[in-house]
Amino acid sequence: MKPRFRTDARIETPTLAHAPGCRCPLHGRRLFTGALLAGGTAAAWPAWAQDGVRDEVGRSSRIARLVPAEQVEEAAAAQYTQMKREAMAKQALAPANHSQVVRLRGIAERLVPHALPWNPRARDWRWEVNLIGSPELNAFCMPGGKIAFFWGILQRLQLDDAEVAAIMGHEMAHALREHARERLAKTTVTRVGASLASALLGMGNLGDATLGMGAQMLTLKFSRDDESEADLIGLELAARGGYDPAAGVTLWRKMMDKSRGQPPQFLSTHPAGDTRIRDIERVLPKVQPLYARADKPGRVFGPPKA
Repeated sequence: MKPRFRTDARIETPTLAHAPGCRCPLHGRRLFTGALLAGGTAAAWPAWAQDGVRDEVGRSSRIARLVPAEQVEEAAAAQYTQMKREAMAKQALAPANHSQVVRLRGIAERLVPHALPWNPRARDWRWEVNLIGSPELNAFCMPGGKIAFFWGILQRLQLDDAEVAAIMGHEMAHALREHARERLAKTTVTRVGASLASALLGMGNLGDATLGMGAQMLTLKFSRDDESEADLIGLELAARGGYDPAAGVTLWRKMMDKSRGQPPQFLSTHPAGDTRIRDIERVLPKVQPLYARADKPGRVFGPPKA
């Protein structure tokens, strides 16, 4: 069932930023990750901060540089705002005090501080987390940290907090590794040719090449390598945030169960399978120690009533 939410007549723009000097756990973790980046090299990091899946992840694609990151993030922000307006008009945008919004934003606050080492640009992102009242099994994080969960993925899969963190970490990883930017760059090269794309995009003048860029971001299909990379980084983000990364296995088993018959929309861009689960199980020993050392959430939430 698609829920209807009563909301104000304005669109909220929630962010996860805290005031300077704030001593809450989120701000403290941000100061820590900022210090890691300031060190400049992995050699300056504490030994445990170098643990995880970094040796499993390749270098970022060079072709992504053909498309300016700023323009991709601006297009994503505009599309995200439009999505919120349309959802609000249908009474499908959950208010800030909704229990599941509080849940999602609480989980995000535990994951976001660990994003910076994966992409220095994340320091300036205005992270947002919203819940859309749609029965679809879907969730995403657009470039610039614009996160949305759909009611259906929480309610129909009855996700616990660790499973939500696995999805959120996975989607954040797509944004941090700029997979959408890479996909858009490849599409642009295909459409206008490599030499012309280099000339146009190198000057920051995308012209017709980026018409509809924002809308494309909601339907992009990432490569298998992108998906694998997002899985692994997502597990690390969840583990560092205090959520059991083994939930990645139970999550994708639930997805596989739902994929029998007519696959949900989420699986059109996030294919599941036994190989994916085996890959996750293979790297669990690398992220379980991070989870063991992490501060655990002080509050446990539950899924919506089935």
